[in-house]
Amino acid sequence: MSLGSVLGYYARQSIAKKQAGTLEAKLQKKVLKAKQESETLLAEAEEKTKQLLESAKKEADERRCEVLKTERLLLKRENILDQKISTLEKDQKEFQEKVEKLRTVKESLEKLRQEAIDNLERISKISKEEAKKELLQNLEKEYQQEALERIRKLEQEGWERYEEKAKEILTTAIQKCALNQAQEVTTTSLNLPSEEIKGRIIGKEGRNIRTLEKLTGVEVIVDEAPESVVISGFDPVRRHIAKIALEKLIKDGRIQPAKIEEQVQSAEADINKQIKEAGETAVYDTGIIGLEPKIVQLLGRLKFRTSYGQNALLHSIEVSHLAAALAAEVGANSSICKKAGLLHDIGKAVDHQIEGSHVDIGIKILEKFGAEKEVISAMKSHHEEYSYETIESIIIQVADQISGARPGARKDTLENYLKRLGELEKLALSFQGVDKAWALQAGREIRIFVKPEQIDDLQAKALAKDIAKQIQEELRYPGEIKVTVIRETRVIEHAK
Repeated sequence: MSLGSVLGYYARQSIAKKQAGTLEAKLQKKVLKAKQESETLLAEAEEKTKQLLESAKKEADERRCEVLKTERLLLKRENILDQKISTLEKDQKEFQEKVEKLRTVKESLEKLRQEAIDNLERISKISKEEAKKELLQNLEKEYQQEALERIRKLEQEGWERYEEKAKEILTTAIQKCALNQAQEVTTTSLNLPSEEIKGRIIGKEGRNIRTLEKLTGVEVIVDEAPESVVISGFDPVRRHIAKIALEKLIKDGRIQPAKIEEQVQSAEADINKQIKEAGETAVYDTGIIGLEPKIVQLLGRLKFRTSYGQNALLHSIEVSHLAAALAAEVGANSSICKKAGLLHDIGKAVDHQIEGSHVDIGIKILEKFGAEKEVISAMKSHHEEYSYETIESIIIQVADQISGARPGARKDTLENYLKRLGELEKLALSFQGVDKAWALQAGREIRIFVKPEQIDDLQAKALAKDIAKQIQEELRYPGEIKVTVIRETRVIEHAK
């Protein structure tokens, strides 16, 4: 037992020694390996360090060479600059010397010149200013006449060429447009089928003719010529309504107040239709498209409007054609001129209803219905109320004057007469209670119809006096004006 233990102990000791020797050998081997690896790393580090030092040294040498090269270049440029500065200073010095020499020479020449002038003044006994003045006067006299003659000749030749060209353009434009101008008068004749119709037109105690005159605002004259009646009135629309109504009454055969009223209303409808057709015809004749229907309607009303005796619609059509022809000759916008020429007097269609000149009224109408700005600009200057903005505005003004200047196209006395009658009616309508007012007998009578529910018989008499008094104070007229105030009451009942 104890021997086994001893043997076991030594066996363990032997095994432990062997294991310890093996571990020590392994450790020595690892230490040796680590030493070799560290030496290798140190060798590699030393090699890299050596290479880096050599590279840095080489780079430093290269930069040193570049710096040296740059220094040599700068030094060379500095030397060149010094040479140039030196040369410039030398040249400047030489230039200054030459300037001084020139100044000296100039002073010498000026002194010699002054001496020469003094000698001339002493010899001629006249100063320099006097000599200069005399010389200029002689030159002016010598060339003044020649210059004036030359200027006059150039002006004359220029005006002759301009006038010749202008006449050629105007003549060409007028030849292209040759509309007939029919003079509007203040009476319209109506032929009757027989003489006995006159009595039926007059009616019992004149009731038929009074009704017709009241409704239409004209005067019907039945005793001037056989088998005809004369319708007198300054408003062509009223005359035409009266004529159409009379024609229908004569054809129907029943002439009485109720039928007269019916036919007058029918005639007014016919006139409105004719106005529309006249406007459409004018637009078709001038070849203008795109106009608002309301503008066309207003244009047609010019058929029954006169300006100094000249039919306003025919005048507008003529101005349209003339303006287009002139625009084509001078290179302006023919389309704008044609449209502006047709619409330049559109304000006259309603100038008796709206305050203001027909030009201002026309501008408002065209602006309201969306007409082009170029058209408005062209038409608004035809009476020189507005400045010319475009060449088209000048052309419209010229075309308007050409149309109005035709021999016999206008009559100032007729226009003044119509204006006076319009003022007469307008004055009467300004009084309260007045329903209608018609100027008759060439302006020698004003017939006024009052509203019976507002004016009684006594007030009617006072109204006649007041109107007559105001006419005397405000209007100028030859002879006398008869003021007739009519008040009537009509009661209508229907039996069922």
